Amino acid sequence: MRTKPALTEEDVRKMAAAAQAHAAANHWTVTIAILDDGGHLLHLHRMDGAAPSTVEMSIAKGRTAALGRRETKIYEDIIKQGRTAFLSAPLAAMVEGGVPIVVEGETVGSIGVSGVKSEQDSAIARAGIAALELA
Repeated sequence: MRTKPALTEEDVRKMAAAAQAHAAANHWTVTIAILDDGGHLLHLHRMDGAAPSTVEMSIAKGRTAALGRRETKIYEDIIKQGRTAFLSAPLAAMVEGGVPIVVEGETVGSIGVSGVKSEQDSAIARAGIAALELA
């Protein structure tokens, strides 16, 4: 049997606060979803002014990153390079904005963000993950 790291409630709080602070500092209104390694929702925050559709999209981006164990931008790039058959993959959101949380080489969860440009969504997710790495 092997053991692996897992997110704690405190980890989720730190990441959520850092992601929200990064979005607020840039005047970006988004929804932030944090999920565990199985793609189950641990935290969801829709900022004032974020479109209702960003809720479902942030969760889907996070789930895709957690289950796929890679950034959702990778899937987007595969499709943009012409591999359109990949659209039939059983993943919900293959657009940038979902980032896996990797600790000691293990994917322990993900952060999905939706509401601004895709690269900005990813930047918010990375800011949240960086708070975990600093702990």
